Amino acid sequence: MGKKVLLVGATGLVGQGVLHVFLQAPDIDRVTALVRRPLAVGHPKLRVLQVAGFSAPALATLDLSGIDACVYCAGPLPLGMSEVSYREATVATLSRVVDAYAAAKPGGFIAYVSGKGADAHSRLMPARVKGEAEQVLARCELPHTNVRPGVVRPVAGAISPHLLRRRLYALGQPVLAAGARLLPGVFTTTQAIGECMLQLVRASGPRPAVVENIRIGTTMAIPRAPAAHG
Repeated sequence: MGKKVLLVGATGLVGQGVLHVFLQAPDIDRVTALVRRPLAVGHPKLRVLQVAGFSAPALATLDLSGIDACVYCAGPLPLGMSEVSYREATVATLSRVVDAYAAAKPGGFIAYVSGKGADAHSRLMPARVKGEAEQVLARCELPHTNVRPGVVRPVAGAISPHLLRRRLYALGQPVLAAGARLLPGVFTTTQAIGECMLQLVRASGPRPAVVENIRIGTTMAIPRAPAAHG
């Protein structure tokens, strides 16, 4: 039997990359995508749970039993958002999903897409709020890893759900590709994040508490669970 994964935020840029990698992995049996918008992807391994919002009552109605890991990629960019709104969309929403998943799978694992420089004491609002989100996981008593990407380049068909950002990514592809070569500590790709998440889900032993951007595209020294036979 392979792994069963809950993927939160599969319609977003990073979530698309993670979904692509997981659906191609032979040892992932089922991906349950928890989304707020329709997901235009069909695959035998994919199960879609669409809710209007990630409220506690809505999440309480979902069957999340039997899921080995939760990979959380949801969350808006902070552009034009107040700190209060960004904290609600980032920290409070993560907290509700974590509570729902922990209730269904007390021994489950959580991988969270945080952000480079995340620090609850940062002077920068986005980094401060992301740091507060990481504190939610520290208090949840489930094994977890915070993955901190920097600038993410869409590859392998991943596209931003926002038209303006799609255009900006298209115009900036040469710069992003060059940045990935010259500044691996700052730039990464949707594919690399997906592969990093897959390694974390596959792991049989302790995972790192944090994976910084420069390590996202590398093969981490995490023991992998043996393949099931039968």
